[in-house]
Amino acid sequence: MRAAIIKAFGDPNGLSVVDLPKPTPGPTELLIAVEAIGVGGVDALIRNGSLAAWGFAEGLVPGSEVAGTVAAVGHDVDGSWIGRRVWAFTGLGGAYAEHATAAIDDVVPLPDALSAVDAVTLGSSGVVAHFALAHAHFEPGESVLVRGAAGSIGILTVQLAASRGASAVAVTTSSAERGEQLRKLGATHVLDRSGAGDAPPAYDVIIDIVGGPDLPKFLGKLKPNGRLVLVGVVGGQPPADFGTTLMAAFRNSLTFSTFSADTVPSERRRTVRAQQFAAAARGDLPTVVHEQLPLDDVVPAHRKIDAGEVFGRIVLIP
Repeated sequence: MRAAIIKAFGDPNGLSVVDLPKPTPGPTELLIAVEAIGVGGVDALIRNGSLAAWGFAEGLVPGSEVAGTVAAVGHDVDGSWIGRRVWAFTGLGGAYAEHATAAIDDVVPLPDALSAVDAVTLGSSGVVAHFALAHAHFEPGESVLVRGAAGSIGILTVQLAASRGASAVAVTTSSAERGEQLRKLGATHVLDRSGAGDAPPAYDVIIDIVGGPDLPKFLGKLKPNGRLVLVGVVGGQPPADFGTTLMAAFRNSLTFSTFSADTVPSERRRTVRAQQFAAAARGDLPTVVHEQLPLDDVVPAHRKIDAGEVFGRIVLIP
């Protein structure tokens, strides 16, 4: 089968499409004939070597989510899965390929009306957005800032916060054009990447996908009892001393936390994904696809991510 691998950490030229043996599903796994592959910011961090210390190695087939049709199952999986259209989380790699395996607990059937492309645009990002707001104890009537809102996680967080009754949904983004697109999805205020613009001076909740050196500045934009939840570090690691900002505002009772969907029980993740897939199939939860590219264009796909050109999701088609 055709698959993309990381031949060398670094820029996108380190990716290469090669021929590999088709994987065999383990006892509790399914083999999926892939129709669409979601490309995320974490894929770029793995590819450039930023996460090598976490055990990622050259030679990896990157990617973590696919949609397609079940082609085979392990001996402990009900054979009725074969032939069903599904979305699947493949773990910390294995998705950039014509066939991928996934554990049965990480597979969700797809509604007939939902395309494979829309499924991988929503599948991982929607769950992160949903549970990040829950992790922040967001309540209707509170104000929300989504930092780095042009990616798929940010776009879905904007939609969910707006639909759940936020009093204001501010976003940071790189251009007025993107800001207008985000307004159509529920944003009420558009800021530049530094957080400057016509918007509330402080927020009850900040969902931060960026991290990086400016994180302390955004901690300073929290109201008393405000909560910032960090769900990504596409802008790099925060400064080591960012906690001093929290201590300086001790009397404001601010909260900083990280969030990973890995801490949510698999059954709850599957339930939310099924609900979101149904909503998308009805047209109640729009998905935003930046571009569909063939698997052979994995290098230009990652160049677009590195250049900050992507609004929504890039999807690879094997």
